[in-house]
Amino acid sequence: MAEIIKKATRESYGEALTELAEKYPELVVLDADLAAATKTGIFKKSYPERFFDCGIAEANMMGVAAGLAASGKIPFASTFAMFAAGRAFEIVRNSIGYPGLNVKIGATHAGISVGEDGATHQCNEDIALMRTIPGMTIINPADDVEARAAVEAAILHKGPVYMRFGRLAAPVFNDKSTYKFELGKGITLREGKDVTIIATGLMVSEALDASEKLKEDGISAGVINIHTIKPIDKDIICNAARNTGMLVTVEEHSIIGGLGSAVAEVVAECAPVPVIRIGVNDEFGHSGPAADLLREFGLCSDNIVKKVKEAIK
Repeated sequence: MAEIIKKATRESYGEALTELAEKYPELVVLDADLAAATKTGIFKKSYPERFFDCGIAEANMMGVAAGLAASGKIPFASTFAMFAAGRAFEIVRNSIGYPGLNVKIGATHAGISVGEDGATHQCNEDIALMRTIPGMTIINPADDVEARAAVEAAILHKGPVYMRFGRLAAPVFNDKSTYKFELGKGITLREGKDVTIIATGLMVSEALDASEKLKEDGISAGVINIHTIKPIDKDIICNAARNTGMLVTVEEHSIIGGLGSAVAEVVAECAPVPVIRIGVNDEFGHSGPAADLLREFGLCSDNIVKKVKEAIK
């Protein structure tokens, strides 16, 4: 069996920015004193004249990014998800979202897998917050290949984009030679007859693993990767609802306002079926090793299998 390669999507983010810099001369990168963690330090090393460290002042950084976008640049404002979506929300809403400026927000260290940094840094609310901003595109890539492609897609898209990246190394399951990223389009990774698992980000590989385990028990579970939370692919969701009659959503985010909510909103209008949401329940996280926390909060293939079996019963 081939060795599974793992890589954190925050690393993919920093590397992709650097690799795309020559192709897109208007691209500039901003950071809030976290370049080593967000991996924008890779870009800084190669293009110091196009890198701006705004210090621990995230709201101000978003304002600077808005100004750069208004002057024709393509700014990537980078910091932890908690600070990008949480601390700077009002500036993102009013100075970037309201005028529809071409700012790209690179939000790293999202979700429970931030681990030992604890509840204050484990942002499980960012997708919900960003979904409420009119015109905001939201991308949550699942692996290295998808993250790199998503960065270029964000550059090509005109308008504000929120990109979510993880701290924890994630399995690379996409093939670079064949992968195609299309903004707003989900990807069917596996066909199924009994249930469809709809996942995003770090949870896509867990969904694939769960599908394999369910197959051993005679349950045919399809898997869909939703890398673009907004605008969401309504067609792929509605077709899955009609074909299997049951959906299970999986996300490293609160079940309130995230992927599960978005999917439920879609099927309520086109094909009402049961939607079981797996994610962080109405609670805060706490400090601990990332892998242990993911299991504790049920963000693992074993819990997906358990929830699917309960639902089918």
